Amino acid sequence: MIAAEDINGKILFQDGDHQFIWLGADPEAVSGVVQTNQYLIIEKGRGMLLDPGGVHLFARVVAVVSRYISLDKIEAIFFSHQDPDVSSGIALWLGVTSAKIYVSSLWLRFLPHFGIVDQSRVIGIEEHGNTYKLAGSSTIQFIPAHFLHSTGNYSAFDEKSRILFSGDVGAAVFPPGKEQLFIEDFDQALPYVEPFHKRYMASNRAALQWIKRVRPLNPIMLAAQHGGVYKGKGVTEFLDWFERLSCGIDIIETIYK
Repeated sequence: MIAAEDINGKILFQDGDHQFIWLGADPEAVSGVVQTNQYLIIEKGRGMLLDPGGVHLFARVVAVVSRYISLDKIEAIFFSHQDPDVSSGIALWLGVTSAKIYVSSLWLRFLPHFGIVDQSRVIGIEEHGNTYKLAGSSTIQFIPAHFLHSTGNYSAFDEKSRILFSGDVGAAVFPPGKEQLFIEDFDQALPYVEPFHKRYMASNRAALQWIKRVRPLNPIMLAAQHGGVYKGKGVTEFLDWFERLSCGIDIIETIYK
């Protein structure tokens, strides 16, 4: 169960001018609506938002972000992929910040459907990924996570904190009352992790490509967009499990039974 005091967020890492922040749980979550996590990285008073969420969460996320940093100090917003729970608030965020938007180049032509006609502040991420320097100094790596589950999909690795924002990879769907911020015992969380990954992740081949890029980074936390934050042995246990998982088209016959 997530503690009441964590509704307004929790600092996952802090060192000098650098912070990596989970932006809290929604106290008014609507039954049947997928739970999402939003994150904020701050470096030298400048901010980067990671998957700030859909329209219905906008007011809450703005309020929580404002506890840590002024909106006019948000210089970048990263969207891991195009799903509405991730990005349907994009027009609102462009309206209240002067931030540049980073999203897969595959999805640029779809943005007008979110009301984004002027794309002068939108930057497409290359297929192979690239890096961003927050406040001109702190490196964020955009790691390809294609087909996990989106065709154009990325994780974001904060080199200073060594926290990997993994998007939908690592997602857990906890039932009401079972929510937890940190996942340290992977076996205990597995029943809430496995069904999502089997159905939403495209294939083991896609998983192996992502793992090949992630393992050398040796992240100390894996911050997913749904569910909890893996830490300690939970990180390696998840990677070991995902590396062996048959999912998506590997098991497509079972979907049609």
